[in-house]
Amino acid sequence: MSEKVVAVRKNGDGDIVELKLSSGRIVDYKQAQVMAQNGEIEGVNTFRGKDGDWHLRSNADGDPSNNLDNLPTF
Repeated sequence: MSEKVVAVRKNGDGDIVELKLSSGRIVDYKQAQVMAQNGEIEGVNTFRGKDGDWHLRSNADGDPSNNLDNLPTF
């Protein structure tokens, strides 16, 4: 059963460093990337950025309220 991201924790630069999942589990950003690639988290995907690193983002659905950056913080 896959989970959803319900909240995020950001560092002082505003970068997402941890994600809170629907089960209450908290995972770090890299762990969330692996989980997304394995289909364990709904509504997100990974992509290779211009910087060559892998990044996590919400699936495009036209609703900005569920973008990772716009989710509640914890």
